[in-house]
Amino acid sequence: MAEHARIQTPLLDIAYEHCGPADGTPVVLLHGFPCDIHAYDGVVPHLAERGYRVIVPYLRGYGGTRFLSAMRSGEQAAIGSDVIDLLDALAIPRAILAGFDWGGRGAAVAAALWPERVGGLVSCAGYPIQNIATAAAPIDPAQEYRYWYQHYFQTERGRRGLAANRHEMTRLLWQLWSPTWRFDEATLARTTAAFDNSDFVDVVIHSYRHRMGNAPGDPRYAPIESRLAQQPKIGVPTIVIHGDADDVGPSRTSEGHHRFFTGPYERRVFAGIGHNPPQEAPGPFADAVLAVDAMAR
Repeated sequence: MAEHARIQTPLLDIAYEHCGPADGTPVVLLHGFPCDIHAYDGVVPHLAERGYRVIVPYLRGYGGTRFLSAMRSGEQAAIGSDVIDLLDALAIPRAILAGFDWGGRGAAVAAALWPERVGGLVSCAGYPIQNIATAAAPIDPAQEYRYWYQHYFQTERGRRGLAANRHEMTRLLWQLWSPTWRFDEATLARTTAAFDNSDFVDVVIHSYRHRMGNAPGDPRYAPIESRLAQQPKIGVPTIVIHGDADDVGPSRTSEGHHRFFTGPYERRVFAGIGHNPPQEAPGPFADAVLAVDAMAR
């Protein structure tokens, strides 16, 4: 049974769940948007039963995680830095990181810039570090269409729409991004409760505006963003998961991403799975975590 806990980092009071033996190999599972820690409810038991120390934090702006100070930034450098700050606060020198969407990006940032802290990486949909310098360049119209919500969030109407309709927007995005996933109302309600955080809208809107070059970043992260602009390669053992029913980031888009990885690397395509692999296929996702740990040994 997972236990609830809190811990402070320099900027955040982080709410998280943990399970498994305290002396087990640490695994940090990072959720995405619009999701929360319940995306890993089916993954955690698989890992804890095998002796791993499993930690599942709410990202900044979600659930019980609160800011102690700082701008309500949702930029990639902030999410990646939060991962390292969490490891520091928990006195964990090195951990396996696994995530999808925002969480996959945060894990990849940490693996690229602090490889000594990352024993292995499981990420979804390929190399997720954003190339913000090219954000203004038009892309394939079909992909622009899939990113409608990102364009919506550039506007004040989009901010107000997210604030007023976060439950129904989550339902719609889940249906669009994971068309084969048959989630129920209880699952949806359990997750959207995490969006009642007073910082949720600010963090989400900043994330999508910053990645499109339409909002300044938090100055504290400028040196990190400068390094990320170089599209750093990832040298830690990595397994990339991509669902072949992912309708916001089609699986073909990650086919050539091996070029961003210099260490042991494997790409796994999950048949009939959409954008949220840990919640849609918890067993295979947990198996990927076990496999990346084996790759690192």
